[in-house]
This record gives sequence, C-alpha cells and structure tokens, in this order.
Amino acid sequence: MTTKSIQDSVITDLKLAPEGHLKIDWVEAHMPVLSRIRKQFEQEQPFKGLKVAISLHLEAKTAYLAKVVQAGGAEVTITGSNPLSTQDDVCAALVEDGVTVYAKYNPDPKEYKELMIRALENKPDLIIDDGGDLVSILHSERPDLLENVRGGAEETTTGILRLKAMEKEGQLKFPMVAVNDAYCKYLFDNRYGTGQSVWDGINRTTNLVVAGKTVVVVGYGWCGKGVAMRAKGLGANVIVTEIDAIKAVEAYMDGFQVMPMIEAAKVGDFFVTVTGNRDVIRGEHYDVMKDGAILSNAGHFDVEVNKPELEERSSSVRTVRRNIEEYHLKDGRKMYILAEGRLVNLAAGDGHPAEIMDMTFALQALSLKYVNEQYKEIGASVVNVPYELDELVARNKLETLGFGIDQLTEEQRAYLDSWQEH
Repeated sequence: MTTKSIQDSVITDLKLAPEGHLKIDWVEAHMPVLSRIRKQFEQEQPFKGLKVAISLHLEAKTAYLAKVVQAGGAEVTITGSNPLSTQDDVCAALVEDGVTVYAKYNPDPKEYKELMIRALENKPDLIIDDGGDLVSILHSERPDLLENVRGGAEETTTGILRLKAMEKEGQLKFPMVAVNDAYCKYLFDNRYGTGQSVWDGINRTTNLVVAGKTVVVVGYGWCGKGVAMRAKGLGANVIVTEIDAIKAVEAYMDGFQVMPMIEAAKVGDFFVTVTGNRDVIRGEHYDVMKDGAILSNAGHFDVEVNKPELEERSSSVRTVRRNIEEYHLKDGRKMYILAEGRLVNLAAGDGHPAEIMDMTFALQALSLKYVNEQYKEIGASVVNVPYELDELVARNKLETLGFGIDQLTEEQRAYLDSWQEH
C-alpha cells in the first residue's frame, strides 16, 4: 500500500479490500503464463520509471494484469471500461497493492467519464485500452495529455475498428498494437471465453433452462461462433443472423439455421448480439417478437439492442430481478433486457474464465513491452502483435498444461523451403 495510491484513488470503499485480495489470489493461481511474464518483468524492469494507464473491465483478472505491469517497474493507474463490470472489492485490493484506481461500480455517465479522464491526467507513457475510450478522449477532449504517450495496446474488435478509422483519417498520434487480432486472442478469448462467459451470465441472471429453447445469435464472428457453439451444447436450437455471406455459409456448414433478423425475431426465445454495430435489434424486430423474449448483448457498447425504440413501445419498465429489466409493451407482450444491454458476460457475470484471460493478458503485457521498445520505429499506426509473441504465449500455455508438440526435422524444413524437393 502506498500513500499516493490511497490519496489519489477514487473508489467505493477501501474496507472491501480483503474480499478483493481473495479474488485476485484465485485468478493468479489459474494464470500461469502471466505469472511467468511477471517473473520476467521483475528481473528486466521493462517499464522502470514509466507511467501506464489501463482501461479494462475492472475485475480480478484485470487486477492481476495491472500487478504484472507494476512488477515491471511501472507506476500504474487503472479505470474501468464498463460501468457495470467494475468490482468494488477488487478496486480496493488494488489500491492496497499500490495501484491508483479511478473506478466504481455503476457510476452515472458523467462520473464514469470523469474517472477515465482522471486516469489520463496522470500523464501516462503507455496505455492499455478496451474499446478505444482512452485513445478517443486523448485525441478529442484532452489532447493536452498526449505529450508523453509512446503507444499502447487495444483489447477489442470495437476498439480496433475505431483506431483504424482514426489512422485512415490521419488522426492517430501514436502506435497501437491490435491485441484482439492476435491468434491467441481471438481463437481462444473471443471464441471459448465469450462462448462460456455469455452463458454463465445469462444462466445465473435468468435461472431459466436453455435446452429446447431457440437462441438467436446476431453476428458470426469469433465471438458469435463461441456463443452459438455453447448454446448448441446446452441443447438449444440455434439460429444465426449475418450480413456477411461468407460467415453465413460458415454458420450453415457448422450446423446452424441462417435467416434474416426479421424472420429470426419471430421465433427466438433468447437473443445474443455480438456484432460491434448499433441497432441490430430494433423496432421492426420488437414488433414481431414472441411474448417473453429475452435480449442480451455481448458486444462492447450498449447500442446493439436499441432500448429507446423498445421503450417507445412500452407502457412500463421495471426491474424484476437483478440485471433483468421487464418492458411491458402496450399490446400486452413482455420483453426482457439483461444487464441494461451492456456486456452480459461482465455486467451480469465475472467475464471470461481465468485460464482464457491468461493468454489474452499475457499478450497485453508483452505487447506493451514491445510498443515501448519500438514506438519510434512503428510510428502513428495500428500494428499487429508480432507472430513470435503470439507463438511464445501459445508455447508457454502448452508447457503450463504439461503438453509438448513435435519439431520439424532438418530434412522436413529443407523440403518445405525448397520448390525442387519431391
């Protein structure tokens, strides 16, 4: 615990720290790859004398990443990336561990934004972002805080889309590593992490059976693939809606029904949006939905399910269980939105399993080290995680699981490298 972290932090209650420490200890025990990187960072001190600002879903796994970056010599400041995913006890534990925290569970929109800005007012050298919020604030509202920023790493598909739009317009002022596009991120985090955590959140929130129900998965990217796969495993009839013809064919080949949203809306019991776009469920869809339909979102922002158009059709709205809002429509039907349309796996759950985030946050830590070493050479652009870092994380994961893989012989290598070999 440091005087600075206590004096500067804005959290709910420092007395909650003991429970937060238990949560962090639990995930640390299940994140061996990140623990290896921590030992490396403790020896090498790659961030000595630097300030790092982090905006991620502020729960135990994120807290352990912050401690790993701190172990590398950084002065770490952290804020949340979603009002409903912040866990107050974890925040308190981080403050006791010397991290400056600006985050509370469910602040109002104004305070939520102010807390993000407070984190940036520490004038970071490096950032870890989720959804591009820190980068957006730096470039639009607070360009006076850009001066020290060397670069950073972005966690999400949504954030990378925003970054690439900025880069295309010539607005991006520093390099960002697209962690979401790394193999060890999207193949495992987006697919297996989202697939499991979305249904963890839905099941614990609704306490309803999934088997035999019709689940509509809106979007068949890597997150959608995971959500659909797990819904099928729970015994649901799965429908996929898409705007991409190739992904739609892939969903069909994977054994799912494919149809336009206006048709799927008529038969769905559960809806899960995973597109990164806005209004993918909207007024015209509500008009044909079944009584009792349950709507949830697993995309970054709470714009995928259009709540204002549902409110327009409703005579009343009430909370019927924690994280379940009931919309009583004027025609008598009832519909339900989980977690206010925010990320259901984090706002109504604990997020991805620790073993999955072990790989993602290992990539984050290594990418932050990489951008700090190469920011001058990279320039103001969005770059991929170097393949050797991706493979390093995978090899470490295999070793911690007790598995090995084969190596090419010299003859095999020569065969692959030559067009004359037969």
